[in-house]
Amino acid sequence: MIDPASAPAAVIAHVVRSGELTAAEVIDAALAAIRLRDPVLNCFTAIADTRAIGRARMIDQDRARKKPLGPLAGVPFAVKNLFDVEKLPTRAGAKINRERAPARRDAALIERLEAAGAILIGTLNMGEYAYDFTGENIHDGPSRNPHDVSRMTGGSSGGSAGAVAGQLVPLALGSDTNGSIRVPASLCGLFGLKPTYGRLSRARTFPFVASLDHLGPLARNTTDLALAYDAMQGPDPDDPACAARPIEPVVPLLERGAEGLTIAVVGGYFRADAGPEAFVAIDRVAAALSVNQDIEITEAARARAAAYVITASEGAALHLERLRTRAEDFDPAVRDRLIAGAMIPAALVQKAQIFRRWYRARVLELFEKVDAILAPATPCTAPAIGQKTFVLDGEELPVRANLGMYTQPISFIGLPVVAVPIPLAPLPIGVQIITAPWREDVALRVAYALEQMGVAAAPAPPM
Repeated sequence: MIDPASAPAAVIAHVVRSGELTAAEVIDAALAAIRLRDPVLNCFTAIADTRAIGRARMIDQDRARKKPLGPLAGVPFAVKNLFDVEKLPTRAGAKINRERAPARRDAALIERLEAAGAILIGTLNMGEYAYDFTGENIHDGPSRNPHDVSRMTGGSSGGSAGAVAGQLVPLALGSDTNGSIRVPASLCGLFGLKPTYGRLSRARTFPFVASLDHLGPLARNTTDLALAYDAMQGPDPDDPACAARPIEPVVPLLERGAEGLTIAVVGGYFRADAGPEAFVAIDRVAAALSVNQDIEITEAARARAAAYVITASEGAALHLERLRTRAEDFDPAVRDRLIAGAMIPAALVQKAQIFRRWYRARVLELFEKVDAILAPATPCTAPAIGQKTFVLDGEELPVRANLGMYTQPISFIGLPVVAVPIPLAPLPIGVQIITAPWREDVALRVAYALEQMGVAAAPAPPM
């Protein structure tokens, strides 16, 4: 008999379909794990227990009637609290948003996961308005890293990463504007997918920066990540940025692994400033894949700077009325960055957007020669909660601003990325697998190959 609290999503779905466990038993185990461990981890901001129990009963009734069950039958999942959940206000990590009317309908990706048989069990802690890399929220408290609860989960999808790494749920959804899936995946030792911009619908979620926002899953293995991704694919007229592409399943392709792929390690900007653990992780992955090619992403530092400009400007525009009338209810750090963003000259934003098009074209040229690029996900393992600065390459830098130094130049141009966990001691750290637009399959194949080699793995937390 499996332990539903720690089992992979694929295993849970298999035993529910076979009748070895009921969906109700799975949800009972997940709720028990949340009650036991979340008071310390502080991942959940709302638990939808009545809804989840009711949904589990429906799945069990369908099985009793011999109706076909979906690929995620009975699998509990949770979502960052910027996703609309019917009958709950969409918090987006903010004090102000708690006054919002309850959502009338679930976010599109919740609907798609539930159509595949998954069961929503709650909403998750996050940085205020997703403007965060640490996982610290002044209204709800910090989410805590299951591998060392004195340390950050990373953000802004901190509760999503903590809940999966802490074995509260096998799957969670997050958002990634500048790195908010990949940073917490790295610090918490998880697999995380930031898909191509426009691949997955953002309908009925609270935005941060419309031109940079992505949604995606976090999981403890590649197969679960791919199962969730496949279930969420497809066009959606409710999100004007969602591409009109057909569903392109990746689960059947995973076993191809990295065979036949040309992979390179990125140097230059991505080989500067990081701590030794980031280089150990990259070197371990490169050795396992027999990678002997280095490339450079030109102007990556400038791309990061331009991403900051666009993020601050667009984010400020979204929140101007709240800044005028409710400034005292913001996290001061978030408020001050948004106010600064409101003062960025339009000419500078235009310059950043022009550069963005040039930079994207230069990076896409690299994929004429390689299929995938390896880069660090974070410059270090998880800092301590409350830590304000760290030293990178002999220079003292702010933690909050620099945890995403290697993710921002990639999300800036909407490329798909899988972050894979490398289980170093005492804490894990992630490596990014970056591919050409719409080639999530390649990134997931490489991740799966690394997992099969034992190089990439989500370490179990101390219990």
